[in-house]
Amino acid sequence: MQIHLDALGGVAGDMFVAALLDAFPSHRDGVMRSVAAASSKAPVACELTPHNDGILQGHRFMVKAPASDGHTHRHDAHEDGPRHDHAHRHWSDIRADLVGADLDPATRKHAIGIFEHLAAAEAKVHGIAVEQVAFHEVGAWDSIADIVAAAHLVARLEATHWSVGPLPLGSGRVQTAHGTLPVPAPATALLLEGFATLDDGIAGERVTPTGAAILRYLCDHGPMTSRARTLGRSGVGFGTKIFLGMSNCLRVLVFDEEAPQLAPASGHRDLGIIEFEVDDQSAEDLAMGLDRLREHNDIFDVVQMPMFGKKGRMMTHVRALVRADAMNDSIDACFRETTTIGLRHHVVSGAALPRRITAVEIGGRSIRVKTVERPGGRTAKAEADDALPHGTHAARASLRLEAERLALDALHEQAGGEPSC
Repeated sequence: MQIHLDALGGVAGDMFVAALLDAFPSHRDGVMRSVAAASSKAPVACELTPHNDGILQGHRFMVKAPASDGHTHRHDAHEDGPRHDHAHRHWSDIRADLVGADLDPATRKHAIGIFEHLAAAEAKVHGIAVEQVAFHEVGAWDSIADIVAAAHLVARLEATHWSVGPLPLGSGRVQTAHGTLPVPAPATALLLEGFATLDDGIAGERVTPTGAAILRYLCDHGPMTSRARTLGRSGVGFGTKIFLGMSNCLRVLVFDEEAPQLAPASGHRDLGIIEFEVDDQSAEDLAMGLDRLREHNDIFDVVQMPMFGKKGRMMTHVRALVRADAMNDSIDACFRETTTIGLRHHVVSGAALPRRITAVEIGGRSIRVKTVERPGGRTAKAEADDALPHGTHAARASLRLEAERLALDALHEQAGGEPSC
């Protein structure tokens, strides 16, 4: 399962939790139990409420103050609502509370991991050691509840990959316990380094420190994968701030990783494509370099074709088909074996039929034959190089046909059938 975050309104801890619970409502009770376990010293109550802003339908995740009059508060600057002064809480105290809480190990690990990113960012902003960091907004009970709830969902969903689209940068100023800060706040800006952003013209804080820490903990910086996937479900989580003409929400898109089979016998696989042009390497040297690429363990095949480049120069276009999980090693090999100084690469979805290599003996000569299981029946192809020393074209063709027949007969006999005539 892969989960993509679409930050239409922005990202905050409560929006993240609400969006995931909108997509996975069966985890609601478990989230409430984890929050209760983490707040046992000062119990808080949580609510998941349906919400329709007139544009979209989704949910809100609200946290009620401990031992209070029951009013719901949002301490995160991303949200509108009452703000209250809280005593500073050191990161070491928060971590000790999480370690001592009756949480399952996976939830505890994710909660501490998210907080560690926050602590490191705050330490860098203030020029102090991480252990000296004292949280204000982020250390409040409502932000702790958001992070524990998020950690519970991350642990239960066990997504193999998280991604996020361009993030709204926001603008203006925000009032915090540190005073007036620019948007995005300094710690948030550090946490979002490397992520794509956009300016949609809507001012205010759009990504909170808690939201940024969750993104830093979960998501890659690259774009959402282009490989074939099935969209399984989606969810919408709202914040309380209201934007004119746009929903203040975070949307999650949940993908199943297995792509539909293209044929009954086909198997899905991810492939890497590397492409580049060469115009300053001799044909002889380039041919040797491409042969070495073909021998590379992670490169399936290399093709080349002539083309015209700038100033009417003849050049060679090269395309390599490689293992998707070995893209970097294959790129290094292309730079090593050719004179190109730049290339393009991407991952695509492919389908491959089951195949095997069988060796047959003909006249004391071993001939390799590739057999393929096709939807319409098994086919065979003899290795041309193995027949190369065998006289004329007609003799080589006859040898290959005989080798292919023997290989198919051998497989047919293994399956309990009769050999062909």
